[in-house]
Amino acid sequence: MIRRPLILTYGILCYVVFLASFVYAVGFLGGFLTPTRLDGPRQGSLAAALAIDVGLLVLFAVQHSGMARPGFKRWMTRFIPRSAERSTYVLLSSAALFVLFWQWRPLGGVVWEVPGGLERAAVFVVFAAGWLMVLVATSLINHFDLFGLRQAWLEYRAVPYTPLQFTTPGLYRLIRHPLYVGWLTVFWAAPTMTFTHLLFTVGMTAYILTAIRWEERDLIAAHPEYAVYRRRVPMLLPHLRVGPSPRPHASTSTSSVDGGG
Repeated sequence: MIRRPLILTYGILCYVVFLASFVYAVGFLGGFLTPTRLDGPRQGSLAAALAIDVGLLVLFAVQHSGMARPGFKRWMTRFIPRSAERSTYVLLSSAALFVLFWQWRPLGGVVWEVPGGLERAAVFVVFAAGWLMVLVATSLINHFDLFGLRQAWLEYRAVPYTPLQFTTPGLYRLIRHPLYVGWLTVFWAAPTMTFTHLLFTVGMTAYILTAIRWEERDLIAAHPEYAVYRRRVPMLLPHLRVGPSPRPHASTSTSSVDGGG
């Protein structure tokens, strides 16, 4: 049946687009190699640049969280195969990021700057650690399911999709959202914090903190045991002592510039 190879090909292509957006984001936020970057001298009107940047952040937030809601997923799967729903979400999330990379307008100005070679190098180490934490967190909750490849592969093999088991692997025993902690680390670890970078970071931080509430509401509805997990495991900062946790889920953070909040 031709539909199955097409869905698998579509899933692979969407994943490749995600990988391209992920790699570009490293350079865009870090300020190296990419043609466009988060920071830089302002060109043109400050008011226009501010309006465009805020609009881009809102566009990303609306797409990223709106498409992640169960009601929207049910509506979308009336028009596309269920096995392609996650890949489509990943594709459109990557597209929203590329629009942001393309149209972002630096504002100029410096809020703080870390002096010295060693100190700046230490901040870049934290920046790199944030990206590593993002990758580790997605791997713990089944990276390929999170980005739609597992669904497409099961469709290709004519195997019914089964949801992931409700577990707490690795970092998820310490905090509920290590994926978001990784993103927050990436955003805030800036040796030179410009007004542009601060706008982006504050906007994305506000979005993440809001998206967590929406996501956890959906998780409790889908997995009643998540309510117990939420009471026992902190959201973003681990307790000094962590006792045994209940059996929470395998996809706590389905956002990212990774999943859906």
